[in-house]
Amino acid sequence: MMHLPTIIVVASGGAIGAVLRFWVYHFSSTHLNNWLPFGTLFVNLTGSFFAGIAFAYFSCNPSFSLHKNFWMVGLLGAFTTYSTFAIESFVLLQGGKIFEAILSMILNLFGTIMLSACGYLLAQYFLIR
Repeated sequence: MMHLPTIIVVASGGAIGAVLRFWVYHFSSTHLNNWLPFGTLFVNLTGSFFAGIAFAYFSCNPSFSLHKNFWMVGLLGAFTTYSTFAIESFVLLQGGKIFEAILSMILNLFGTIMLSACGYLLAQYFLIR
């Protein structure tokens, strides 16, 4: 059964993550050449990096469940956007932009995994000494 404090922290984190993602998209579309969906790539890469840090931190501090729900489920869950990545990849493929689609898929898939690992390892290094 979910408790009201859990719902509040997840919703609060989700609201902040969604606004941050909106800001990144706005900035990306205004200031960058969008031959690749850089906004999605940026949020997926940075979100994965911070998810790795948060995962390491909460692995060492399991008693912080409300904080974990705020950061992992709420903020980072709303900030990263796998469904947007899937649609943008489909649109690139459908538009005949095969190179851009494959590059975007490779960078999102492998970049997010690598940055999750980097965030986790950095947090482990600094948290567990």
